[in-house]
Amino acid sequence: MTDAVNPADDGRDERLRKVAEEFERQRAQGRQKPTLWERLEGPGRGPRPALTHQQIAAAAVEIADAEGLGAVSMRHLAERLGVATMSLYRYVTGKDEIYELMLDAVMAEIALPEGGWREVADAYARQFRAVSLRHPWTIQAFTRVPMALSPNSVALTEQALTSVDGLDIDVDTMMAVFGAVSAFARGAVFSEVAQREVLRRKGWESEDDVRLAYLPWVRWMLESGRYPVLSRYIVEGSNEDDADWQFEFGLTCVLDGISARLGI
Repeated sequence: MTDAVNPADDGRDERLRKVAEEFERQRAQGRQKPTLWERLEGPGRGPRPALTHQQIAAAAVEIADAEGLGAVSMRHLAERLGVATMSLYRYVTGKDEIYELMLDAVMAEIALPEGGWREVADAYARQFRAVSLRHPWTIQAFTRVPMALSPNSVALTEQALTSVDGLDIDVDTMMAVFGAVSAFARGAVFSEVAQREVLRRKGWESEDDVRLAYLPWVRWMLESGRYPVLSRYIVEGSNEDDADWQFEFGLTCVLDGISARLGI
């Protein structure tokens, strides 16, 4: 499959050109500020800073792991680092850039193999799940900075796309392959994180506590007789509490579906 010629491409290119021109105009007027990563890679100015961005990210991750993302305030972070709150603004413009640093730090925990697209996609999904369960606040952080194009996240995307490059599929499909895998992994781990949060908030210690709490609703559903197939699942199902089995099955279906659809 080769890149298709789209008659809308000329119009798209013109729109992108106008966006780029507007961006440069706003930057010249000081309305567009350099990104966090541009500033980090630019030439250093002034006295040597007392902190590194890696130290800030590590401290913020520690707070979020222990207390949740909501506990990551500029004041709390400054106390953890032993500096004045206002001094943090030498390094970041606010909490969204703190979140960018945190997400970049945890994405560094993912190490993709050198291999074919399926091996890379499989590894990404599994490692993303593991990282998100170690750091459950990441799901919430992604909603705050959904387009965080940080060095580590961009490097993962580049490696993923490289694994499917050369398979005679167009670039949109290449990206969609890993978009589908990423969407599955995020959706699956969101459910797991949400379930764990419910247990924590309610003070439940096991799935048996959950069953006991929801037994009145389940009994009502079974006795109503209106949901025979779902009732059969409730009675006969053996993997409803096995998150590992559900993840394995779902990931295999996604990868098999991509392979069959594209012949790769």
